[in-house]
Amino acid sequence: MKERKTLLDKIKQNLLRRKLEMNNQLTMHSHEKVSDGQVQDTADEALTLSMEKLQNSLQKTEMDELRLIDSALGRISRDEYGICVDCGEPISERRLENFPYAARCIICQEEFEQ
Repeated sequence: MKERKTLLDKIKQNLLRRKLEMNNQLTMHSHEKVSDGQVQDTADEALTLSMEKLQNSLQKTEMDELRLIDSALGRISRDEYGICVDCGEPISERRLENFPYAARCIICQEEFEQ
């Protein structure tokens, strides 16, 4: 039981640290400009458009990860962390260490993805 609490504390600290990193990255990305606003030729416009799409994709990925982190932190605070949301069985510690926002055990996750 004490080992589980130690693992839970470690995971919580890692999630909080990652959340801070993600918030900093999102803040940084929101202030970055892809274009300097000057008149561009067709090739520069295409490059700017590609860079904007890439930046938007990165921001979406970061937002998705933040949602997963917040969800995991919520389960920790409600004392539901590490329990599969589908079958109610414990999620393996190895899975939680490698994927700390896991809400499902491997079996239920595979079924969910099909």
